[in-house]
Amino acid sequence: MRIGMPISYDGGYDRTTAVIADFEKAGLDTVYVAEAYSFDAVSHLGYLAARTTTVEIASGILNIYSRTPTLLAMTAAGLDFLSGGRFTLGIGASGPQVVEGFHGVPYTAPLATTREVVEVCRAVWRREKIDHHGAHVDIPLTPDRGGSGLGKPLKLINKPVRERIPMLLAAIGPKNVAMAAELFEAWQPAFFLPEGSAAAFGEALAEGTARRDPELGPLQVVADSQLLISEDADEQAAALDRVRAKLALYVGGMGARGKNFYNELAGRYGFADQATTVQDLYLDGRKDEAAAALPEEFVRGVALVGPRGHVAERLAAFREAGVTTLNVTPLAAEHGERLRAIETLKALA
Repeated sequence: MRIGMPISYDGGYDRTTAVIADFEKAGLDTVYVAEAYSFDAVSHLGYLAARTTTVEIASGILNIYSRTPTLLAMTAAGLDFLSGGRFTLGIGASGPQVVEGFHGVPYTAPLATTREVVEVCRAVWRREKIDHHGAHVDIPLTPDRGGSGLGKPLKLINKPVRERIPMLLAAIGPKNVAMAAELFEAWQPAFFLPEGSAAAFGEALAEGTARRDPELGPLQVVADSQLLISEDADEQAAALDRVRAKLALYVGGMGARGKNFYNELAGRYGFADQATTVQDLYLDGRKDEAAAALPEEFVRGVALVGPRGHVAERLAAFREAGVTTLNVTPLAAEHGERLRAIETLKALA
């Protein structure tokens, strides 16, 4: 099993990159750079590519709406070149709060749009002339869809390092998960609960795998988790409180009533009633009560918090559920402790 770690801009590219260099020496396999409505992820990824040598880099994630499909492909090719073939293009639909609220573009047809984005990206990397006229992507832009008629099919000038850059889809809805299993090299679910994964994702994964091109190889599964290896009960309790707070934000507050993908996922894990309670409390402004209402089984199940032996058991559970990469956020207070936690997890994995 591979070990990854997410990072986001929190005060300086120099400082975060220096930290990643330490983790790279400790054996970290992949670093994922988030992009919501912060500084863009691409600048940070390029900086990381230039300042690291072995760790793989991935966007985690770029949404499919705010960049054109060809720009996504160009960006991926450039980052793959800068890193010497170490880049994975992580994409996802995001949600209307970010896509419409920050970027000002319609959040429409996420499934169909994602399919077209994949098709265009791979054609760009093969250096084909792009002549794609789908329901949601029209290249070159035709006159009947607002074009001047002067556009012509073009191909990427540069030769990419790889003709097929790995693509990762962040997805939790059944139809999106099926598409990940069908079309992508890797899939990244949120709040992965090993014991509930078959009920939540099994049918969708089987459906997509049945249509999967064998050339893609086995689907890689990248599961997020939070990590603390400690014998100290107080440290464990504090770490679990942080896990609860993040879960409460997503299950309770990330979206409106009736339109919260994370709340729906908690329901598929078997916690529908509790998820409704969490959402009601959170949207009423009672965030601490919302966090406290989360089922203990859910909180502990998605995390890697406890003594080394317990973490080893949870690691085995993730592996048995099909996870190939654990993308972990170390929760220890000091950098040295976080580094040792990654080293220990790497040894266990």
